[in-house]
This record gives sequence, C-alpha cells and structure tokens, in this order.
Amino acid sequence: MKAIAVFPNKKEVGIIDHASPQLSLNNEVKIRMLEVGICGTDREICCFDYGTPPNGFDHLVLGHEGLGEVVEVGSSVHHLVPGDLVVPMVRRPCTHAHCMACRADRSDFCYTGDFIELGIKASHGFMTDFVVDEEKYLCPVPPGLRDVAVLIEPLTVAEKAIAQIWQIQQRLPWACPVVPGKAPGHCHRAVVLGAGPIGILGAMALKIGGFETFVYSRSPAPNMKSDLVESFGVKYISSENCSPKQLAEEVGQIDVVYEAMGGARLAFEVWKVLGLNGVFVFTGIPGFKAPIDIDADLLMRNVVLKNQVVVGTVNAGRETFETAIHNLGIFMQRWPDSVRALITGRYTLKDTRDLLLGKARGIKNVIALDSKKTKLS
Repeated sequence: MKAIAVFPNKKEVGIIDHASPQLSLNNEVKIRMLEVGICGTDREICCFDYGTPPNGFDHLVLGHEGLGEVVEVGSSVHHLVPGDLVVPMVRRPCTHAHCMACRADRSDFCYTGDFIELGIKASHGFMTDFVVDEEKYLCPVPPGLRDVAVLIEPLTVAEKAIAQIWQIQQRLPWACPVVPGKAPGHCHRAVVLGAGPIGILGAMALKIGGFETFVYSRSPAPNMKSDLVESFGVKYISSENCSPKQLAEEVGQIDVVYEAMGGARLAFEVWKVLGLNGVFVFTGIPGFKAPIDIDADLLMRNVVLKNQVVVGTVNAGRETFETAIHNLGIFMQRWPDSVRALITGRYTLKDTRDLLLGKARGIKNVIALDSKKTKLS
C-alpha cells in the first residue's frame, strides 16, 4: 500500500510503498483510513525540526489527525465491529514502571518523555491505507459526524486546555452564578490567540462553555478566517489594527488566554494584559528562531500580584477525545456550515507533498484516502 513518509537522514519527503499491517493480537483492530488532516506539526516534521522513525526504519509515515473505518477485529474486541467509524488516539505510554501517568493510562502526562506518538515519534502514523491498533486507543464516532470527524484530534487540544482551566481555577472562587439557560463560564471572558484550526475550534469550545470569547489574530479583517469566526458569533480582532493594550481596553477583564498560534512575541505581549486571577494556556510550539526580548520583570510581577497561572498543555487522553466527539456534535447542531467551512480542501495522497512543503493555504487541508470523498480545491 502507499504511504506518505519523511526520511530525516536523507531530508526527503515522498510517497512510498508500505507493508499492509495485519492483526497480531486478539485486542487489535484493523482500520481503513478515510481521512487524515494536515497540521503545522506535519509541516515542521517535513522541515526536519523533529520527527523520529520507529526502531529499525529510516523513515516515518506521517499523519496523526485520523479518521478510519473498522474492517477487521480480533477475538477479544467487544466494542467495535466492522463498519464503525473511529478516531485513533495519538500518544502511547512509555514502558517504565515508575511512570505514574502512563501506568494510569494518562500518557499525555508522561513523566519520562519516552512515550510514543503516532506519526510524530517512534511509530508510523495514519497517512496510509490501513492501520492496526489496539481497541483501547480507538474512539468510536457517530456516523453523523463523518464529514467533520477529522477535526476531532485538533479539537482535543482545546478540550484538554479548557478542562485544565476549570481544574486550576478551583484554587479560588471562580465559578459563575448559576443562571438558567446559561453555560458555566458565562461570567468570564476569554481571548483566543490565533485563527488556525486549533484556535477556531477552541473558540467554539469556549463559546459553548459560556465564555464571552474573542479571537485575536494577525490578519486584518475581512478575510476567510475572520468571516468564519464571526459566523458563529465570536468577535475577531486583528493585531495589525489593535495593540494588546487596546485589546484589553476593548475586552475588559481577560480571565483566560488560550494561545493557539505558536508565536512567542505576540503571546508574551498579550500575557502582559492578562487579568486578575487569570489563566494563560500555551498550546502552540514555536519553530526554531532567534531569541526574543521580553519584559520578564513585568510578567513576574503580574503573576505574583495578580494571582495568575501560566500552563502548557500537549496531546490528550481518551476522556478528552470523548469530550471532543461529544462537543463536535454540539458544534454541528449549532453551526454546521461554520464547522464544515473549517475544512477548506480535500486532496488525494499524491497532492500531499505539495501541501506539506509548499506555501500554507486555507484553514484545514485534509487527505481523503476514500476517493468517494475527495474534492480537489
């Protein structure tokens, strides 16, 4: 079968012939990949910033945002049957007995760093025809989400961040008054940094959580992303036209900043205007660039005197995947056209190299391995 792979030592990316996997354990499931999303991580791997092939291979099959259909199950699989739609989780646990997180099936908080990430670190990913995985790492998806389910993995980034925000803020009186018809976060304001897929999905998740939400991104409006953001009732503000100080004046008390852009300079400027008792969540991973100057004294004073918390978050566990599936269903009930508009292009496997190495375009590009769903853009 065909696959898209990166060869780190040769610094090459291309289509390869890849052995079709077979079931070897009773708890395994074989899935036919239907769609795989392309994200900044894939593009960075193709710039050879990181990405580690499995032991014994000189290449790494890419892809970690997957949607598949079950085609075969082992004798110990009880919750999946052929024809089911599934989204595979990305991270697998390390093998160290002393890693409390991995032993508790929370490899997203691995203590050793020896975890595996499909399509990223030490295991092949989903940009190929068939994948075999254990049942415990496959999350069932309702058929009604078929057209947008490839967005579930990026949505898990936001869902995990929001779950941590609520956990962290138990440190103080932060819960909003219970008001019939209003969601739990209705008395708080959130700023989303970045209008890529993870930023926009995060804005949707914050909005259904009741937060008064704003998206702060570089490009002046109107543009494709600003139109999409405002289509589901969130205000878009451009950093080209509005400084972080002006942003704070317009928004008011900023209770949450959800960073989803991977740009340190603007993120640290916005951190300066985070409000009292606020939480700043970093999800982006900047590329390797020259160091930047920051006003570290001001940031430190703010963290102490304003009771602020700064937290980083990466990857997601099964509970977060299940939350993302549930909330994506809510998004589709409320804003179906907006959710579908996030996917700006579906392409064939042969187009992947250009999407990975060429100029970034659109919002979310998807490789449709199911030819019936391919729509070239």
